Amino acid sequence: MSGSGRAEGRHPDPSHGPIFLGVSESVTGRVWRDRLGVIESRASAAMVERHAIPELVARVMAGRGVGIDEAVDFLDPTLRRLMPDPAVLTDMEAAAERLADAVAAGERVAIFGDYDVDGATSSALLFRYLAALGPTPRIYIPDRIFEGYGPNREAIRLLAGEGHRLLVTVDCGATSHEALGEAAELGLDVVILDHHQMGAAGPPAVALVNPNRPDDLSGLGHLAAVGVTFLTLVATNRALRRRGAFGSARPEPDLLRWLDLVALGTICDVVPLKGLNRAFVTKGLMLARARSNVGLAALATVARCEGPMAPWHCGFLIGPRINAGGRIGDAALGARLLTEDDPARAEAIAVELDRLNQERQAVEAAMVEEAVAEADAEIGGGPGPAVLVTASERWHPGIVGLVAARLKERFGRPAFAIALTGNGFGTGSGRSIAGVDLGVAVRAAVEAGLLVKGGGHAMAAGLTIAREKLGAFRAFLDEHLAEQASAARSADALLVDAALTARAATPELVDRLERAGPYGAGHPEPVLAFPAHHVTYAEVVGSGHVRVTLSGGDAVLKGIAFRSADGPLGRALLAARGRPLHVAGTLSVEHWNGRRQARLRLIDAAQPAQM
Repeated sequence: MSGSGRAEGRHPDPSHGPIFLGVSESVTGRVWRDRLGVIESRASAAMVERHAIPELVARVMAGRGVGIDEAVDFLDPTLRRLMPDPAVLTDMEAAAERLADAVAAGERVAIFGDYDVDGATSSALLFRYLAALGPTPRIYIPDRIFEGYGPNREAIRLLAGEGHRLLVTVDCGATSHEALGEAAELGLDVVILDHHQMGAAGPPAVALVNPNRPDDLSGLGHLAAVGVTFLTLVATNRALRRRGAFGSARPEPDLLRWLDLVALGTICDVVPLKGLNRAFVTKGLMLARARSNVGLAALATVARCEGPMAPWHCGFLIGPRINAGGRIGDAALGARLLTEDDPARAEAIAVELDRLNQERQAVEAAMVEEAVAEADAEIGGGPGPAVLVTASERWHPGIVGLVAARLKERFGRPAFAIALTGNGFGTGSGRSIAGVDLGVAVRAAVEAGLLVKGGGHAMAAGLTIAREKLGAFRAFLDEHLAEQASAARSADALLVDAALTARAATPELVDRLERAGPYGAGHPEPVLAFPAHHVTYAEVVGSGHVRVTLSGGDAVLKGIAFRSADGPLGRALLAARGRPLHVAGTLSVEHWNGRRQARLRLIDAAQPAQM
């Protein structure tokens, strides 16, 4: 691949800087660009001069849209400064008053949650609050395979039959018209706490709190459901305080002690880490490091989380294990773990979730292998379709979303994976690339009669399809998304924050960069380039990862390229042993035998220009 600095056919994005290190085409086919354009570079310089912020930290902040005047506050995201009045959310006051009524009357409350991490943390947060003030509430998490997403009539009848008179749905419910209509007929009051897109009319409910409902003007649409739940408890606390409900016999709960749950759900639901979400994650991770939640601490131990709890621990070690229960096991295990205070029982649940996660990984690996073979055949020797659509009767419906994500990563285009069932239908998930809106396309396919049902957002979507409509669905996506996909792929660029040497990559540097975190959706990790570093060691380890040692001058840096052995990055690293490469990736700190060492996660490489 060329690294000459010529970018034929590529037009620079005015919001970013020039080509970086002369890389017009990397081993993965991308152009490298300086993340900072002229305006951002000036802002970075001003932060250094005016606020004495380290240069690299200033570059990272400016490259993510942080203004000069907000720089100091940005480095210290506090709840006191960023927390809005919960009443700005539509229906919040009604929700808080109904929950306060339940507490005052000692009602048993049923909590209906989703089966993912956001649903589990939302359920656990509400459970802990209500249990601290009165009777222990009931958590109901539906089975992904047999019940599907959101409230259903059978579950509503069960909860009503158990004598509950208040049902609170968390991370679901905003579009559950039939099931919640049944709840109303059975005399169940309903409070909905959700954050998903919804139509103009919601189901019957005492209150529907959702920052993404059409008539909500709060500007809090970036919150995960657990964030919405936390704000609801702030409002409920205030309502109870006004009533004089707290005293020596019933002390006011300290909501801050549960921020670890809020941080976990916010990270794992991949919502933008901006504004209030940054404060939730920053403060919540501090609490998680103290391991005060018995269940979370047990899972961290089983998952071998080393060092202080960080976003990547939540996203890559904790989250997948909680999700494993919802994908292939007991969907309620995650919420049960996060509400457990007995260490022995918590350890047993954590071990079971770890076992389920290992089973999930094995099933996923087999599915991905089959899906990749199908995609390779579909692409053939040409450009292939704009969107990959793969399907099989052998696939587990709880894992298709993970397969779609792997296909998207491997082939650099949107992808669907669909599990076909014996009744002639299939359920599937899709994952997209920046610039291609899958949610709009799926909703259009529903309207065109190609899907039984479907929905989602720009980057992810879910669907149910009749088997005989697969061909028509593929053609529909190719027709509607070909232009978007082509433009997105041609504009694909790796945005680089700065160039470093191996000697500069130290734990102390990572600590400085963390000041501008936490990093995640909407606030990406800093991408650092290491120019012309020799690949002194490279080998395949684990499940297709490539481990490398890089040498730059008199220093070395160790790193890993995950799931890359069969792709262009892994092949380039293995072929470059003993030769120099430009490499780019993100830095983290590895804790091993009491020592802290910087490690590089490689995401791209390029041949240095011939001198």
